[in-house]
Amino acid sequence: MSLKDINHIVLVLSGKGGVGKSSVTTQLALTLSLQGHSVGVLDIDLTGPSIPRFFGIETSKVRQAPGGWIPVPVHEANKARAEQNGNGHVNGSGDASNDIGKDRGYGALQCMSLGFLLANRGDAVVWRGPKKTAMVRQFLSDVQWGALDYLLIDTPPGTSDEHISLVETLLKETTPEQLAGAVIVTTPQAISISDVRKEINFCRKTDVSILGVVENMAGFVCPNCSECTNVFSKGGGEVMAKEFEVPFLGSVPIDPMFIRLIEEGKRPVYPEGTVIDGKAMDVDTAESSEEGLLVEKYTACSLSPIFDGMATQLVSAIVRH
Repeated sequence: MSLKDINHIVLVLSGKGGVGKSSVTTQLALTLSLQGHSVGVLDIDLTGPSIPRFFGIETSKVRQAPGGWIPVPVHEANKARAEQNGNGHVNGSGDASNDIGKDRGYGALQCMSLGFLLANRGDAVVWRGPKKTAMVRQFLSDVQWGALDYLLIDTPPGTSDEHISLVETLLKETTPEQLAGAVIVTTPQAISISDVRKEINFCRKTDVSILGVVENMAGFVCPNCSECTNVFSKGGGEVMAKEFEVPFLGSVPIDPMFIRLIEEGKRPVYPEGTVIDGKAMDVDTAESSEEGLLVEKYTACSLSPIFDGMATQLVSAIVRH
């Protein structure tokens, strides 16, 4: 089984499409890497595989190896910080909110997605349930991840064939220590929260631990001024988390600079006075640059400190689990 050398497996789930599961998965992966962990991302959204686009590796192809596939690398490990701190963790605690991007190392990051196997990016995947189920099982058995600290699995919306096959296979083929649990993604709107309630019930029925809820799209960061406006309201995800007695990891606003980073590969730059999540952003006087790795450019994003706090909570929850 290709999962035997993976320490912790985390599912990213939501009952509704369009809430930003892939965005949250991408940023959690980048943040865990920045905290010194080796990370893999498995995209099982078979009809809408977007992970290759988020990581800027759409043109990459997987390589065959004896017994399976070699996942596509996003970046190799940079040991600078691990050597500096001696243990591969920021300040020994995972708290890096004050020094994100400042001469820090990072762990290796690699991905696997059906998007790498399609002949053309726009090809439609028109499969019935049994073929989807077989593909999910093949991803879990045939991808040669090697040793990983964390494997994040980006899922399609709902509780369909892919989810059932995924959970059944993981419960059968991994240990309780390996299957850490699920991160539930919602947006503040009532319709999204209603659908996500079903996902929480799905986790409870299948004995998958819920590590926390992320409220995505809770606000909009204006690229031309210093304001963050709650376009879709805010707080619904936290209320739902309290209702179901599950951890609330935090709220994430929409940041056009993150979208620009993903779409154009440019390092985020903010106007003076920009305040995100109650914290003033450092103003970068340099022009936005396309140079550098995605993980390095992401440290300049306003969402990076937010996800750093979330990832720290997530790691602590997994350790307690």
